[in-house]
This record gives sequence, C-alpha cells and structure tokens, in this order.
Amino acid sequence: MKSNVGYSTLENAFEAGKETAEKALNGIKNGKLGMLYTSVDYDQSEVMKGVKSVVGDMPVVGCTSSAAIIVPDGVITSDHGFAGMLVLDDDSMVVAAASSPAGKDARAIGRKVAEEALEKAGFDYAPSYYYMVASPKEEEYYSKGIQDVIGEVPYFGGSAADNAVAGDWSIFLNDKCFSDGVAVVFFYTEKPVETVFTGAYRESNNVGIITKVEGDRKIMEINGRPALEVYSEWVGTPVDKLKGMDLLVASIPKPLGIKDIQGDLTAIRHPMAGNDDLSISVGAKVVPNTAVIQMESTIDEMIDSTGNTVKELNKKLEAPGAYFLIHCGGRRLGIGDRIEEVHKQLVKETNGVPFITVFTFGEYGYNDHTRNTLGGLMLSFTGFEK
Repeated sequence: MKSNVGYSTLENAFEAGKETAEKALNGIKNGKLGMLYTSVDYDQSEVMKGVKSVVGDMPVVGCTSSAAIIVPDGVITSDHGFAGMLVLDDDSMVVAAASSPAGKDARAIGRKVAEEALEKAGFDYAPSYYYMVASPKEEEYYSKGIQDVIGEVPYFGGSAADNAVAGDWSIFLNDKCFSDGVAVVFFYTEKPVETVFTGAYRESNNVGIITKVEGDRKIMEINGRPALEVYSEWVGTPVDKLKGMDLLVASIPKPLGIKDIQGDLTAIRHPMAGNDDLSISVGAKVVPNTAVIQMESTIDEMIDSTGNTVKELNKKLEAPGAYFLIHCGGRRLGIGDRIEEVHKQLVKETNGVPFITVFTFGEYGYNDHTRNTLGGLMLSFTGFEK
C-alpha cells in the first residue's frame, strides 16, 4: 500500500480540483482509488472535472465536508472553498464503486448499488470491507440493502455534510454528483483494513426508556414523559434554552447513547432539535422500549479522543499505509477554535503516514463482535495495512 494526500484552496473550482489531484498523485504510479472531500462553496461538478482531468480512469468518490478537512499539513479551509483527496495505490487490492441518487425505496437502492459494485469487481463473492457515503437521512436503509446482497461485511465511512445543516451537501462518484443518495466502494484485499468506531463519551447516571417515537428519528417520550422535559432535567438546562437548533449545540458535550446488545459499542444519538411539542429530533434511528443514556464529555476530552483513537487503531495494524479518519462535524463545532489541537494530535499519532480527516453529519463503523452501526458525534477512524 502506498498513499498520498493532495489539497487546494484555489478559488476556481476546476483549478482547485486539478491542483488537488496533481498533489495527491505525487509519488503514486497506479492509483486505485481517490477519496475526495470538498467545500460546499465549490461547484462540485467543476471540482470533479478538474480532478478527472488529472487522474483519468481512476475512480474518485467522496462528499462535501463540514467547514474544513484536516491533512498532515494542517486544517484546510477558506472563505471560498477547499478540496482534499487521499489516493490509495496497492497492486494487490481490487476496488469497485457504484452510486445512485435517492428514490422511493432506500433499501432497494442499496441492493442496486451493491449488485453494480459486484459486477464491476468481476467477483461473485463479497468484498473484504466496504466504504459508504450517503446523505443524512436514510443511511440505515442503504446499508441494509447492501447487506441484503453481500451479507454482514464490515463497513466504514460517513454522511455528506455542509456548514449549517441546510441540505447543501453533495455526494460524488466520477461524473455523478447529487445531494441525496448513496455511493459505495467495495475493497477486495488480503491485507487488514481496521476501524475504531467510538463516541469516546462517558456514561452519566441519567438513564431512561424511550417509550414513544415518531418516524425513525424523533423521540417523543422518555419514561412516558415528554422527551425534552426529561433531557432538560438530566442536563440542568431550562427547556426554553433547548428549543430549536439551540439543542444541537447544547447537546454536543451531553448527547444520548444507546448500547448494542453485548455492550461492546455505544452508538451516540445527537439531539438535533428541540421541538415545540417537547419531542427531540435526533440524527439516527431510534425505536421504542430501548434504554437511552445521557453521555458526557469535555472539550479537552473530545480533543484528546482523536489522538487516543489513532493509538487504538495502531494496535490493530502492524504497519499502517494510510489513514481515513471520519470525525463528526458536530464535534468539530463543539471544539471550535481549538481544532488545531486535533491536527497536532493526529500528526503525532499517524507518524508520517498520509491521512485525511473529513467532518461528517453521520458516522459509520463497527467494533469487535458488533454489527455495522450508524451514529452521530462519533469518530470512525480507519487504517489500511501497508
């Protein structure tokens, strides 16, 4: 495995894509995949045209990242846009990518892209791992559809994001660019691809049962009472300070968590909005009669968790050849101006190996003996063996 990262903040979207690709291909002879992440301020189709003018037939997949990306050189952002790409080069690895805009049946679309990726790979068996990027809405159903075709193959990735939860995000694969839908990359390799998936939050003593939900992502009641009232009491903040998008910011250090059946993974549910009916809209699926825990963290702990998670990932790899680091955009918002401290931690722990960090609105991953899981306010850090 060889890898390299390129990036640009040029104002012209085409030129930014071109410069990103030229830098990323430096030292790469036979790139297998480009993983591209950009600012919503760019015309994404122009960025991709610029990238493809350099990389040719190499598949390029990715999405928009919230406000910035991080690469070894620093936190990359600007008022007019940014782009960054990680290129993977490994003669022993086969990759196959497919995508589709959203439709009426997300699970059926998941099956469709999985079947297309299998056909492109030329194999009649499941990949070793797969990457997924989707719009922040129906991610669970896309992954179910994919797994209908290939089974429980471990996945990693994150949802497309923008700067203000305004729906300005984009997903792209080669010449396709769309706001809602899914893209996948299947990896066939004998080398390890390992993921550490964590919220790195502490459990508080505040625990309840979700007793009523509406749809997939709205908690109506906890312990038979209005959910926002219960959460307000747990965190000691008046309900009127948690209405609307105020809850999104207030809950970053105090989100909700749901444990998997074996207790090996706590999937974080980010409270996104406090509604007038005192319900809580969250960023991933919830179901009734599930225990929910109020989690806790400090900003210092959030920053330190990035370096600690790379350390944990390194224990699973003998010689890392590339890192792909998904970091929730909400965590970045909570960290604020101290995001440079995250860069320092990542540079130290990746120890000269190329990496790219993307800020998403949903994170995907798994832990030992857990199923593939969607969370929010989480880290999904993936390493590729050299």
